[in-house]
Amino acid sequence: MLGLLKNIFGNYNDREIKKLSKIVEVINNLEPEVSSLTDVQLKTKTGEFRERLDRGAALDDILPEAFAVVRETAKRTLGMRHFDVQILGGIVLHQGRIAEMKTGEGKTLVATLPAYLNALEGKGVHIVTVNDYLAKRDSQWMGEVYRFLGLDVGLIIHGLDFEERKKAYNAHITYGTNNEFGFDYLRDNMVLYKEHMVQRELNYAIIDEVDSILIDEARTPLIISGQTEQSTDIYYNFARFVPRLKRDVDYTVDEKAHSVVLTEEGIAKAERFLNIDNLYDERYMELAHHLNQALKAHVLMKRDRDYVVKDGQVIIVDEFTGRLMFGRRYSEGLHQAIEAKEGVRVERESQTLATITFQNYFRMYKKLAGMTGTAATEEEEFQKIYGLDVVVIPTNEPMIRKDYPDVIYKTEAGKFKAVVEEIIQCHSKGQPVLVGTVSIEKSELLSEMLRKRGIPHQVLNAKHHEKEAEIIAKAGQRGMVTIATNMAGRGTDIVLGDGVAELGGLHIIGTERHESRRIDNQLRGRAGRQGDPGSSRFYVSLEDDLMRLFGGDNIKNIMERLGMDDDQPIEHPLITRSIENAQKRVEARNFDIRKHVLEYDDVMNKQREVIYSQRKKVLEGENLKESILGMIEEVISNMVDTYCVEGVHPEEWDLKGLIEYAEDIFLPRNSFRIDNVEEVTREELKQRLVEKALALYESREKELGSDTMREFERVITLKIVDKKWMDHIDAMDQLRQGIGLRAYGQRDPVMEYKFEGYEMFKAMIRSIQEDTVKYLFKAQVQNIPQRHQVVRRVSESQENTGRREPVRNQKVGRNDPCPCGSGKKYKKCCGR
Repeated sequence: MLGLLKNIFGNYNDREIKKLSKIVEVINNLEPEVSSLTDVQLKTKTGEFRERLDRGAALDDILPEAFAVVRETAKRTLGMRHFDVQILGGIVLHQGRIAEMKTGEGKTLVATLPAYLNALEGKGVHIVTVNDYLAKRDSQWMGEVYRFLGLDVGLIIHGLDFEERKKAYNAHITYGTNNEFGFDYLRDNMVLYKEHMVQRELNYAIIDEVDSILIDEARTPLIISGQTEQSTDIYYNFARFVPRLKRDVDYTVDEKAHSVVLTEEGIAKAERFLNIDNLYDERYMELAHHLNQALKAHVLMKRDRDYVVKDGQVIIVDEFTGRLMFGRRYSEGLHQAIEAKEGVRVERESQTLATITFQNYFRMYKKLAGMTGTAATEEEEFQKIYGLDVVVIPTNEPMIRKDYPDVIYKTEAGKFKAVVEEIIQCHSKGQPVLVGTVSIEKSELLSEMLRKRGIPHQVLNAKHHEKEAEIIAKAGQRGMVTIATNMAGRGTDIVLGDGVAELGGLHIIGTERHESRRIDNQLRGRAGRQGDPGSSRFYVSLEDDLMRLFGGDNIKNIMERLGMDDDQPIEHPLITRSIENAQKRVEARNFDIRKHVLEYDDVMNKQREVIYSQRKKVLEGENLKESILGMIEEVISNMVDTYCVEGVHPEEWDLKGLIEYAEDIFLPRNSFRIDNVEEVTREELKQRLVEKALALYESREKELGSDTMREFERVITLKIVDKKWMDHIDAMDQLRQGIGLRAYGQRDPVMEYKFEGYEMFKAMIRSIQEDTVKYLFKAQVQNIPQRHQVVRRVSESQENTGRREPVRNQKVGRNDPCPCGSGKKYKKCCGR
């Protein structure tokens, strides 16, 4: 029945192609008219299109004419004319979808159509590639088309300085790699001044090899790590100092509120110990924070109650279950303070400053599109996670490649022996062979076997991109034997040498089935481009990971019952079906893992958006006075709620604790009294404290002057938000690592993570408010406040695990670029 309906109505893809073909027809009809234009007339088209957009035309309205102009320009500048199927692909990309186009169909040229059209709005178009070589090649090659039409082209690759990056992002069209785009977004959200940001709003991205970037790399977040300004010595120093302080003389303890506050005497002792004049000066914020955490670790955190020391590590004890919480750490430096107190090694000197997954980065673009040779097998994932559907574009010429059935061997040794024999057979008649391996180790094993048989060959395992493209481009020449890891050389066409077509074209040998059908299809797709002849065959052994882990034993038993030896191959529909089913199971499992990662990262993403939008307001010079006044009221409200619990008789309120705490945050000593406590309501108490705080705030502003006060507020807010956010990233990372154990208690780890993550975020916001108010009132300001990075950025990585390698100290020369990313020399920036 389904087959009958399909014959009558066609499938979804056929219907889409039919619909889009009508637009292609309109573009083709414009070709004679556009071809007759002079170069000057062709160039003026860009200005005409912009004027029409300014007058209210939509991009779709000018698409046919704009595409016709790009096709004509490519003919004149590159000697290449877009085929109709390439026009189809261009329309799909403009619509914010994925175009699946077979290898060799000219995806690089396809991107010029939607890139030009969308660049006319002046909001920026990003074309994303998998490596620096392809980004550079495509920006120069396709750049000729854009530059002819009056658009400028930028390139974002590793090693650019601030000015070069800024200029590249301000171009109409910017080519670059996924890593660089992602890292620039994170760096932009760490700068101290708006002028130091390089990216504009994320408008439209076209991702080349979209499956590689949005699926294969989706589990590996981008991470920027940093080195805190202090070494671990600061924790040990405070751990030695704090035991000298006396309770109720140098500090007061409120066990109920789980807080400890320094007295005037304690502050004086700390200032003498640190050899500073004012602990609450803006310059010493970090010292005050660490002293407070050391005090908390010494006074409030009890060994064998709150934590245990086991194998040289401080391990938290769950207060509800009494179980050890391996992998969890207290945040904001408290864990390090406890480690120093206990004399064990202080862990995690490096800190995650910023992190994001590619999934969440690319979902921020207003419009997203992609192209690849293989996307249909992962269409469900593209649709569910990115809202992208896949349109399969027909090939320009019929596909005549022969795909032979798999050959299965009992052992890996037998399989590789057969692979070598087939290579020798092809080589003897001059037919070029491209052999795909799943690992560098296997490519080197095969290379050694060929070397012993005297077969000249080249090995490619994705270490050098430029050399890689050069080698892969020659793989179609007569007599060439190329061994490559399956993904190597992606994006480079293999052109057949003279006489190779008559020999059957390029022959592809897969030495193992990949866990994803898509990767196998990519390897096969290297042959048979643009109607060329070609062939492919996969060799499989029962010792391969895929077969071993997914049903290899049953097949092994069949082979043994048939009495087959190691060198005897088998071809059987049952086995071919088993391989496909195994691949489908692994693909489904990997999709679940990526979806799971995203569910966790979505929690962080919402929090990241809140923090980054707050930072942006500060950078854009927004007047923070209203926000600060709101913080003051919020802090006082929380304070009163803690010490004067609702529903409790006023005589039982802890007014002494309230006043001491208020004095620690914003009040001068002995400046606030409460008489006739029974006649005061909690709301009146809040009101009196707020009035007192506002009066102090106004006098502070008068003393500093409005301009200095506003900048002081920005400096304090940036510093505290950055510090707390970095600590929060760490705490959330630790929570994420330990949360899976909740499943044993029949609880959903993702829901638990969302709930606890939200509570931790609320606690962080409260902490930001409290510290901001505290430093605003307590810090001394002698000069105009300066903005400084909380930590120095020292490494950028894309990691696949929760563990981070320690970051080594980085020496910076006075004339080197400043590590903060400002683009200035170190001596004129953070090294002043």
